[in-house]
Amino acid sequence: MTEHHPETPIEIGLAAAIVAVEGDAPQILVGRVEGGEDGLPYGSFDPLSHRTLEIALRAFVAEQSGLSLGYVEQLYTFADRGRHDRPNDGAPHVVSIGYLALTRVAAQAEDRPKKAAFRPWYRFFPWEDWRGGRPAILDRDILPRLNHWAQDSAAEKAEMKARPLSRLERLRFCFGTESGPWDEEKVLDRYELLYEAGLVFEAGRDGRPGAIDPDIARRFGEPMRHDHRRILATAMGRLRAKLKYRPVVFELMPPSFTLTALQSTVESISGRHLHKQNFRRLVETTALVEPTGSQTTTRGRPAALFRFRRDVLQERPAPGLRVGKRG
Repeated sequence: MTEHHPETPIEIGLAAAIVAVEGDAPQILVGRVEGGEDGLPYGSFDPLSHRTLEIALRAFVAEQSGLSLGYVEQLYTFADRGRHDRPNDGAPHVVSIGYLALTRVAAQAEDRPKKAAFRPWYRFFPWEDWRGGRPAILDRDILPRLNHWAQDSAAEKAEMKARPLSRLERLRFCFGTESGPWDEEKVLDRYELLYEAGLVFEAGRDGRPGAIDPDIARRFGEPMRHDHRRILATAMGRLRAKLKYRPVVFELMPPSFTLTALQSTVESISGRHLHKQNFRRLVETTALVEPTGSQTTTRGRPAALFRFRRDVLQERPAPGLRVGKRG
């Protein structure tokens, strides 16, 4: 006898964290909604119309933004219903598949629809930018509240059955407190801890108990629709890690560039300042670039131009810029 189960409505959504660098600022493409929050380019997968997930992604990104994507990789599948669930919600359960994509924004800027715009990604994660030193928001707003949350003994006792680490241990792991190292790759871990503590806008919007006032929560970065800031955090951490073992940074660079521009791009993505001479020695030892024989022609002292040396892809399996972690 065949057992019949009621059908559960599920919708597969695709969200793209599309990254570009303009000047010294990493940018993320967002779609604007009248009177609403920013969100990543997003569309539904229709198996009758799209042969693959990536074909669907590229199609709706082109329609919404005018961009033809180059480098694309799948990040993660996000399926938590509780993130934006409502009581008695009978709508289809949305399973979101996040993607990371890189683009050279200037080449296609004129054709971009007005409803899509690039925004600096540090607007959404202001504590992640260490290029000018330790961000003031950490000691002023974040860590005092997180320490208070972590020392809630009653909640801690209830959680210890399900979690191997205490709240204080997780705080030390994510934010490098008590002289621990700050790991720039742990973007998602830090956002998740802030969400759990009720300190980001999305926690209150999703009905999480103990969430702080929405106006105060906006100090902790601009909110995004649905789970999109979580997807963006995943993309940031993935890209920061990938810089160290894949030459993905050159997907963001023009065909020819100065070493200063290359350093600025690496710094903007990683959120950290790099010593100029150390960075140039690193570039030299990795042999990722080669001189073009040309120089800049703008005002000021001419600078040598370089290009990505594609032969490196055949020479070794993990060609990247291993800048190391901040101690």
